Parts: sequence; C-alpha cells; structure tokens
Amino acid sequence: MITLDRTDKAILKFLQDDGKMTNVELAKQVHLSPAACLERVKRLQFHGYIRHYMAVLDPNLMGVGLLVFVEVSLDRTTPESFASFKDAAKKMPQIMECHMVAGGFDYLIKARVKDMNAYRTFLDELLSSVKGVRETHTYAVMEEVKNTVKLPI
Repeated sequence: MITLDRTDKAILKFLQDDGKMTNVELAKQVHLSPAACLERVKRLQFHGYIRHYMAVLDPNLMGVGLLVFVEVSLDRTTPESFASFKDAAKKMPQIMECHMVAGGFDYLIKARVKDMNAYRTFLDELLSSVKGVRETHTYAVMEEVKNTVKLPI
C-alpha cells in the first residue's frame, strides 16, 4: 500500500467523475505534466486503488428497471451453507451485489430485473438453486434517491 498525497486523491476523484477523461485532460486538472500524471495513474492501478474502468449503463434502457433488495435467511449457518449460497449468487446475472451481513438475516442482495413477473422468476430460481434458504424478505424500490459507485475521497 502507498500513501496517497493530495494529487493522488485529486486524480482518483477526477477519474471517478469521468473514467474516459484523457490523460492530457487529467494532467491539466491536477497541474502535472502528462508523463507525470500517467506515471501516477499507473502506480495507482498497480497498487489496486484503481480496480478497473467501466461504462455505467441506464437500467431502464437496458430493460432491467425494477430494483429490489432481498434479505435472505439460511436455515443453517455452516461453512457449507454459506459456500453453497455464495456459489449460486455469483452465477445469477440479476444480482448486482450480495453481502453477508450481521443482524437478523444472513445476506442482503441488490438485484435488477425487468418487472415484478421477472422478479418472481428470479426468486423461484434463487430458492430452487440454493438449498437451505429458510426465508426471504423483498423490498421493491419505488424511487432511487441516490445511486453511485463513487467513494468519498
């Protein structure tokens, strides 16, 4: 791990805002030469601060406008049950995020589907492909107030 200075943090902030920004544009924004800026970006990538670049797609235009959160409780909390659930969740393209959590249930899933009928199909697939799911609770999102992948810098 490296210590981030103010310029490194500025680079990360600008790239979070616009990952397609050219190196020349970025260098101007952070007051570096293009060569020095590129070296810093490469160093940030090498040390894992920048994982990858991607396009953020519009879910409505892509036909997956319904966002749901699903609480999942397993009937047993054994390493085998957790492993089985994780394997199944990783294979389901509708699942955008899946987190093991502490509290009243075991996993919290964030998934995108076309509509409520597609959600019912997804839930049936989840329940049928994973042994040991005791119960689920679903929360359909009515309005996305904030949705970002940007980290606070």
